[in-house]
Amino acid sequence: MIDLDAGGSLQGIVRALDAIVDLIIPVYGQDGGTLVIPGHGRLSNLGDVLNYREMVLVIRDRLMHMIEQGMTLEQIKAAEPTKDYDPVYGSTTGLWTTERFIEAAYQSLMQEE
Repeated sequence: MIDLDAGGSLQGIVRALDAIVDLIIPVYGQDGGTLVIPGHGRLSNLGDVLNYREMVLVIRDRLMHMIEQGMTLEQIKAAEPTKDYDPVYGSTTGLWTTERFIEAAYQSLMQEE
């Protein structure tokens, strides 16, 4: 979740994920090492966190490109910048939906310009 009202940002999420990656101690070539306990979902390992961080970075870069092209929030939502990640990370119900993520990420990036 990107809590804009509390000063959160998409870049803040990237920095937090980078910090988590730096703290994780992997065990080479086998299961084990540090496990991450997320606020929601299953226990995660280094690979899971790296995959999530990669998704955030790809979507951030897509949104930045669309913003640079002068696209509006509605145009960006219509372009479905998260579509390939939606089956794993997306949600159409609940408090934090994919649409709300896109809106918050867009607002966050617009504030940084």
